[in-house]
Amino acid sequence: QVQLVESGGGLVQAGGSLRLSCAASGSIFTINDMAWYRQAPGNQREMVASITRGGTTKYADSVKGRFTISRDNAKTTVYLQMNSLKREDTAVYYCLANVFSKATWSASDYWGQGTQVTVSS
Repeated sequence: QVQLVESGGGLVQAGGSLRLSCAASGSIFTINDMAWYRQAPGNQREMVASITRGGTTKYADSVKGRFTISRDNAKTTVYLQMNSLKREDTAVYYCLANVFSKATWSASDYWGQGTQVTVSS
C-alpha cells in the first residue's frame, strides 16, 4: 500500500501565501511524476502543476508565475508554494503521485485525501 498525506492548507487573505506539502509513504520502490490538482465546488478537478522525477515542471496558465512546484526525492515529498493568492484559487487541493510499488511490482497513480485552501478578499 502507498499513502499520500497532504498538509499546509488553510485560510489566507488575497495576496497572501501558503505552502502545501504531500508526503508519500508505504511500499514504494520509486516515485515517477508527482502533481497537484484542485477542485472547486461545482467544478471539475484540474491540474495545477506537475513535476517529473528529473525535475521538469508544468503549470496551468492560471497559476504561472505565482505557484512553484518542487520535490525532495530523498524524502518522497512534493511541495506547492503558492504566492499572490486570489479568491479563485479557493479549492480542495489534491496530491497525485505515480508510484512503482514494491508490493505489486507495477506503477499506479495514487491520490491524497485533499487539503482545503480558502482565499478571502
